[in-house]
Amino acid sequence: MADEEDPKEYRWETGYEKTWEAIKEDDDGLVSSSVADIIQKAKRRRLENKKSHCRLGMMRHLYIIVDCTENMSQQDLKPTRLLCTLKLLEMFIEEFFDQNPISQLGIIAMKNKRAEKLTELAGSARKHTKAIQSLNKIALNGEPSLQNGLDLALKSLKMLPTHASREVLVIMGSLTSCDPGDILSTIHALKAENIRASYITLAAEIHICKVMCQETGGTFGAIMDDAHFKDQLFQHIEPPPAVLKQEFALIKMGFPHEQVDEGKNPTLTMCMCHIDSTDEPSKLNSGGYHCPQCFSKYCEIPVECISCGLTLVSAPHLARSYHHLFPVMPFKEIPNDNHVQNCYSCQKLFNATQDKNVYECERCKQIYCTDCDIYIHETLHSCVGCTTIPTLSARNVTRRPSNFH
Repeated sequence: MADEEDPKEYRWETGYEKTWEAIKEDDDGLVSSSVADIIQKAKRRRLENKKSHCRLGMMRHLYIIVDCTENMSQQDLKPTRLLCTLKLLEMFIEEFFDQNPISQLGIIAMKNKRAEKLTELAGSARKHTKAIQSLNKIALNGEPSLQNGLDLALKSLKMLPTHASREVLVIMGSLTSCDPGDILSTIHALKAENIRASYITLAAEIHICKVMCQETGGTFGAIMDDAHFKDQLFQHIEPPPAVLKQEFALIKMGFPHEQVDEGKNPTLTMCMCHIDSTDEPSKLNSGGYHCPQCFSKYCEIPVECISCGLTLVSAPHLARSYHHLFPVMPFKEIPNDNHVQNCYSCQKLFNATQDKNVYECERCKQIYCTDCDIYIHETLHSCVGCTTIPTLSARNVTRRPSNFH
């Protein structure tokens, strides 16, 4: 009956892309060409969705609110919703700080109708990863309170300077929320403070959460499986467009150099980042980074000085943020007519069967394979031809950012 009524089977199945049906063997019995086509199509969709010529909030302050109630024990995501979420969050945190080295992140857990702050806003990936791993053995019970989680994040974010991008990301597996008051008042408060709230649901679409995202300028996502979950989560790695009311100001930063005492009897001192730490024991060492303004010592940077409030970073941290301002333009997809024998980047020889299409940079006119196209846009963030050809690389040196803040 299902085939007679609807050739696409059930209605709810039509929205799911059955990628396994698109995989076909070639003449040599290989499926690599079909897999490459699927990967490239997904990558092309991400590149097309990127907005260009807009101001970006480069200094980000993001709170991740995680549902830790009984709904997260369901096994529609393997092994459970919570464990799948924690695994993806560990990957997200590492990638977030790699792509946003001058940003800060914090984690809030919702459990038993309460909200608990696991980590304060900080720029250390190790600290947040430890907090995420501590949730592996947590008891899942009760209902979440979305309003309490948002209020807790709001109290911290509204105290931050307005030139920074302030964001909240909620990951929730429950269809209900036990709130102490009117959640619309909290949504209006987020909007008034220019805090962008985004939401990823592991169950189904919830109207009030979609309203929250629309009012605050965030994004709403309902996942289909773990791969789609990862794709939805990793969309929050790139900095969002700056809000219209966001102020812009010069930011004072310090660039300390690592100092190591290599004498026979090095002087051991305690760093400021561990002096009040409860999750990591205090330790004495001879090296570290000293704040150029108050000479406080820290184990690693970037960090905000506890004593004087100066932001301590290194030059590579700022340089790594530039690729958001000057993204590599999508390469032009052209048919492989064998006028170029190999990829300019990896020197791979093109195969007429597997490499039916190749990709050309419209600036340097170099040809790349599918793998290098993805690597250049998602990892390297710099065209190999444009940076290696002498005349083009000389022009790149004179280019200066005009909208970095």
